[in-house]
Amino acid sequence: MGVQCVDCVRQQRQSMPDRRTALGAKIRSGAPVVTYVLMGISLVFYVLQMVLGSSFTTSMWFVPLVAGKEPYRFITSAFVHSPGNILHLAFNMYALWIVGPFLEQMLGRARYLALYVLSALGGSTAVLLLANTPEALVTPVVGASGAIFGLFAAVLLVMRRVGRRATQIFIVIALNVVIGFVVPGISWQGHMGGLIIGGLLGAVFAWSPRERWRGYALLGTASTLVLLVGAAVWQLTRYGLL
Repeated sequence: MGVQCVDCVRQQRQSMPDRRTALGAKIRSGAPVVTYVLMGISLVFYVLQMVLGSSFTTSMWFVPLVAGKEPYRFITSAFVHSPGNILHLAFNMYALWIVGPFLEQMLGRARYLALYVLSALGGSTAVLLLANTPEALVTPVVGASGAIFGLFAAVLLVMRRVGRRATQIFIVIALNVVIGFVVPGISWQGHMGGLIIGGLLGAVFAWSPRERWRGYALLGTASTLVLLVGAAVWQLTRYGLL
């Protein structure tokens, strides 16, 4: 009594409809894997910064002057942080831990990862586009703040889409924007770039038709990537850095 064959159980599971979020993502139980992986990469990079010294940091950070010859810096800079200020890493990882799991659950792993990566690229691209002085061209930028601001923008839109109050996250975004302009040494350009890209993708992901979200997500992600690459190539060509 109470014993079922393995094939019967498998067939029963296959016949059950998938449980999905309001945005079409499959509801998964367990840990937010992508969030933990992103945090893990940042932590590993920080350990390498401590062990290998400044040579590792300088090989990963974003500098507009060398971005054309070393384009990998557009994304690696989002995983290195200020080696002399562990709070820089701590604040970014705390923010990721707070908003990441919610977005990963609502959007699904693929859209969430695309949002994070493209927001990071948006931050670096904004730094490049706004580097209008010789000093700005050689100023290095590090940190996941661009990606985090992208998540901030997206979580605001997603919460509005599903009918949840977003006053607190709006206040957090506003405060961080002000801090970026007031406190010296913070790349407000990277923050704004990530915020804009996160807002664009967040809008696409949040308001695309639930039954056709994959097509809209693919189109939105591809279009955003083309936009960022085109803007970066244009600026690098204008400065003769390609």
